[in-house]
Amino acid sequence: MFDIAFSEIVVIGVVALVVIGPERLPKVARTLGHMFGRLQRYVNDVKADISREMELDELRKLKNEVQSAARDLETSITDATRDVESGARSIEAQLNEGGSSPSVVAGEVAGAKPGAEVVASAPADPLPTAETETTPLPLPAAVAAGDPPRQGALPGFDRI
Repeated sequence: MFDIAFSEIVVIGVVALVVIGPERLPKVARTLGHMFGRLQRYVNDVKADISREMELDELRKLKNEVQSAARDLETSITDATRDVESGARSIEAQLNEGGSSPSVVAGEVAGAKPGAEVVASAPADPLPTAETETTPLPLPAAVAAGDPPRQGALPGFDRI
């Protein structure tokens, strides 16, 4: 910070010895050393406080950015969920309408030309409803016999 050469320090020491005197010079030098140490600690504390405030400011900015990104993500997920739910509802409504009002009556299709061959196809696997009965799946032999399955083993795969 300050550029002080050794010769300048010697001149300051000689002037201090003449002005202060040899009896009080060691006490004054000690006091100046303590004051200089306090000044350095104060400057270092101020520097540390400034750097902490700068870091806190950066962290606040980062926190705000993360919160805004989280809000944006939440709104996009909410919008996507609404879109999927509305699509599922519309498909469910179409399926319910298709099951309650048949479009093929006595082999004729609305809008088809007379004499045209009409091929109607039934769904390969109708969706189960509450009114339909389901048959239970057969159990593996070990489970049906009452043997407890081994820990971590899949039923039916205990002897590999």
